[in-house]
Amino acid sequence: MNKKVNSAEEAVKKIKDGDTVMVGGFMQGGIPEELVRALVDTNSADNLTIVSNDTGTPELSIYRLVKSGRVKRIFASYIGSNPETGRLLMTKEADVQLFPQGTLAEKIRAGGAGLGGILTPVGVGTIVEEGKKKIKIDEREYLLELPLKADVALIRAHKADEAGNLVINGSSRNFNLVMATAAEYVIAQTDEYVKAGEIDPNHINVPGIFVDAIVKVGGDNE
Repeated sequence: MNKKVNSAEEAVKKIKDGDTVMVGGFMQGGIPEELVRALVDTNSADNLTIVSNDTGTPELSIYRLVKSGRVKRIFASYIGSNPETGRLLMTKEADVQLFPQGTLAEKIRAGGAGLGGILTPVGVGTIVEEGKKKIKIDEREYLLELPLKADVALIRAHKADEAGNLVINGSSRNFNLVMATAAEYVIAQTDEYVKAGEIDPNHINVPGIFVDAIVKVGGDNE
């Protein structure tokens, strides 16, 4: 099946009011910038929940998305580089929930794996544990963190083929890998698009079964 989508604008039409949208990347590494820009500029979906490691910086489109007033909830790990997310946290204009970075990644992984949650000692005895169930195993306390899933995930690849198989280079794998498994509909931005069979199976990071749409945007690898 040919999964190529002609444009980012066409791909993000899938996002609708009230959706949870995962956005891959770590700061400026591996971000699906063209897809987020299309969401901001051509899709008016409102009341969105955004799951992102850091919600970007003022130079990136995810900042404009957060500032647009269309985001009602944010799940993130670090927001120090996005002053608008920090403002929303302080004013409570949006529900901003922060998690330790590893915990956020594991919550997403658990969502993709169909798990009921994860147990982690990170945050025990701190404000992180507020409102969460604690479980003691062998005299050690753990927090039960529930899985995170999304309606749509926007991720970044460096190469994709017609079957949706993706190659993601180096540190750009970050949150892109786990998010690819945790959403009902996955859109991959890619620099290079090739025919099925042209990617060495040993180099595939995300199998095509997880990918629903591909947008080739060109540009240098990051």
